[in-house]
Amino acid sequence: MREDKNFHVAVFLADYCAQLLACGATCIRVEKNVGRMAEAWGVRINVTMLPRHVHLSLIDERGDQSHTIVSKIPHLPISYELNTWLSRFSWHVCDRHLSFPQAQALYNRAEKHRAGNRWWVLMAASCANAAFCRLFGGDAWAMLVVLVATMVGYYIKQELLIRKMDARVVWIICSLISSILGASAALFSLGQTPSVALGTSVLYLVPGIPFINSFSDLLDGHYISSLCRFMNAVILTASLSIGLCAGMALMHIGLF
Repeated sequence: MREDKNFHVAVFLADYCAQLLACGATCIRVEKNVGRMAEAWGVRINVTMLPRHVHLSLIDERGDQSHTIVSKIPHLPISYELNTWLSRFSWHVCDRHLSFPQAQALYNRAEKHRAGNRWWVLMAASCANAAFCRLFGGDAWAMLVVLVATMVGYYIKQELLIRKMDARVVWIICSLISSILGASAALFSLGQTPSVALGTSVLYLVPGIPFINSFSDLLDGHYISSLCRFMNAVILTASLSIGLCAGMALMHIGLF
């Protein structure tokens, strides 16, 4: 009976690690959070994080039983809300001395945090990108164009990712559409800074979090995960560039 319980604990912790990695957590955060819960339940664990899977080995306190679970990392959008909730969850397990069944019941509530409010995110991202336009010297017309271009592109990004389309294709499509809309400032002679509007219209697609997480994992010695995240970020950046160049070509705007 005890062995069966430890098996379910191992499956639970492996799934927890996969969810954290999927929503944008660094490897060091995953290690600390899952280690905190394992200590609270009196078991020892070893976690290996690979590009698409998590390997978790659990050993009971007596050291005579072990379980190894491989959990696939799901494809989820980066979510600060879910990341924060999962981290707080590990502290609740530790500080409130939650049993495994109690933790499972609480963990099932993560679904509402996974969805988030997509419309709030859409508006926040659009306003933030318009603010970036202003930081780069854009005038009011350029900010308005960037606001619209970001809003349309980000909405399309959300819809395509919900439909499980490949992220690289999504980045190309969204950067293409946003760059075409961003070029409208030059096409219709809106304002004095049309080039700033075009250049900042696709900034919302820059994969900043994967780049930062890659550097963090590198410092913590998770070289495989670091390289994987870095290459993924580079590929998304290249996809962004392809869409941007295609949009400029369609609008007959010179690259240089």
